[in-house]
Amino acid sequence: MTKLWINGKWEQGEGSEREIINPAYGEVIEIIRDASPQQVSRAIAAAEEAFFQTDWRTNVKKRVEVLRRTADLLMQHAEDVAQLETKNTGKPIRESRLDVEDSATCLQYYADLVEARTVWTKQMPDGTTSKIVEEPIGVTGLIVPWNFPLLLAVWKLAPALAAGNTVVLKPSELTPLSINHLAKLFQEAGLPDGVFNLVFGAGDVGQIIVEDPRVNKISFTGSVATGQKIYAQSAETLKRISLELGGKSPLIIFDDVDLETAVEWMMFGSFFNQGEVCVAASRILVHEKVQESFTSLLVERVKTMRIGDPILETTEYGPLISKGHLEKVKTYVEIGEQEGARCLIGGKPIAEMPGYYFQPTVFVDVKQNMRIVQEEVFGPDATVQSFKDEAEAIELANGTKYGLAAGVFSNDFERAKRVSDKLQAGTIWLNGYHIPYVEAPWGGYKFSGLGRELGPHGLANYVEYKHINSRPQLETLGWFRLGEE
Repeated sequence: MTKLWINGKWEQGEGSEREIINPAYGEVIEIIRDASPQQVSRAIAAAEEAFFQTDWRTNVKKRVEVLRRTADLLMQHAEDVAQLETKNTGKPIRESRLDVEDSATCLQYYADLVEARTVWTKQMPDGTTSKIVEEPIGVTGLIVPWNFPLLLAVWKLAPALAAGNTVVLKPSELTPLSINHLAKLFQEAGLPDGVFNLVFGAGDVGQIIVEDPRVNKISFTGSVATGQKIYAQSAETLKRISLELGGKSPLIIFDDVDLETAVEWMMFGSFFNQGEVCVAASRILVHEKVQESFTSLLVERVKTMRIGDPILETTEYGPLISKGHLEKVKTYVEIGEQEGARCLIGGKPIAEMPGYYFQPTVFVDVKQNMRIVQEEVFGPDATVQSFKDEAEAIELANGTKYGLAAGVFSNDFERAKRVSDKLQAGTIWLNGYHIPYVEAPWGGYKFSGLGRELGPHGLANYVEYKHINSRPQLETLGWFRLGEE
């Protein structure tokens, strides 16, 4: 039974009932209950009490031990958690296994990072000693999307807990199952009561967390529109805030690369997790000399994709998350065609399959001002545009309000580096795509968000910096003695 986790105890939600759906079949997995406003408030109170009344914020050794034990337990339960993730999200099982492994790696990384960090000190020329101390912010509210429920939760949880904060986490109302399992592992790992609290619900629950003055920090991953609302609401209480928002990421393909290899990477960039990825390569920019050859190869490769039940080992591409999201993707296909773009392949739901399956979709004959080029669809759609030279490729790539990620394919590595220097994106892959590293920052430019996750930069999102300047003893300054003369 999937329940809330508040102050070290499991409890049934007191809010509305909610059906949790397996998107591969459109069937109800479980019926859960959302948190009531009173339960959310109690979760925040528990986090506040744990921050001030336990030694979690000061005991680095305990934090390191709990995070490492949780990482170990997660790998011991890896297959069970991966099965839950696939059942709840529709992503192929091999992708879910990667998510579990990456989550354990992230927990381990931040345990190692906080264990190894040292206090910065320096003797200054005037004889004083400067010391910079990192302290936890306090109660953190973490709001997580549905496309990578476990992994993106851990990207926030690991640095927040490692820094000594306490947490109230709200997963997407669509995908609570794997996070619920993680709460059980935290409990088994010895996390003190109240340090981690889990509440379920939609935007109304998230709003309570954002507006509560006891919450000192908000970290949100999701849409630009919701991020803007959270940003505005957080201003009322001057909360620390980090936002990882939308993307419309370009992949630039020059004419000197092997096109079959480029097509393979492009499909990974565009259709991994059914394109339900914030950094999905949704805009493919191909040199005009090879555009026709590229699109011809792409169509043939798309036809061979193994679409099916995500729990099967052979499946490469599963269903979309929900019926509502399928309708959104379908609507964008219609918008693209109305704007004059040509759907080269795909563009329709897969009617013969149960659940929320939608064909991998490629558009050509698109223009930069079209909505399917400018707006995030968050699904298995890709647009193909041509460019004549580096300058045009850069202009097209930077020509949206987003700046989350980008890719460049070229055998002229100096050119690839030269182009990357001019791209406005937080993560850029040269001759690759989609692979994050826990040691490197993750986040975006422009409307793609504020702050960074992962790496030391991710930890910095969850600490306050205190500068202590000290003298060994009190000495006369002499500044106001001019009047004695």
